[in-house]
Amino acid sequence: MATIQVKLKINAPVEKVWDVVSDIDNEPKFWKGTKEVRNISKNENTINREITIAFRDQKCMQEVTIEPKDRIHAKFTKGIINGEKIVSLIPEGNHTILQTDWNIKLTGMMSMFTGMIKNHIKSGTEQAMQSIKEEIER
Repeated sequence: MATIQVKLKINAPVEKVWDVVSDIDNEPKFWKGTKEVRNISKNENTINREITIAFRDQKCMQEVTIEPKDRIHAKFTKGIINGEKIVSLIPEGNHTILQTDWNIKLTGMMSMFTGMIKNHIKSGTEQAMQSIKEEIER
């Protein structure tokens, strides 16, 4: 398993940060590793969706649970990635700590490359979170 954690302080209250990160249909705007999102079903705060990732245009299924103004938990349920990505908001006065935790591995024959992609995912996460920060602080 590849475990990755990235934290970033944003000069805005949780509500403002939540407005941007909770718009999960807009994920490809910030997360360059996600090329496309297609929602399949929604039941209250849980969304089942198919995402197309940049790695060879592979499709993955996700079950996304939204916990308002707290976190977004994306569990990979089918495809080349197995595991989860959790985006959390931690209030800190008038600021917000945006934290992304990955706990994933590649499936099947690709599993041997999990370690190799760890730095790539970490770099992509840092870039995505910086883009989110810039959008919010404008």
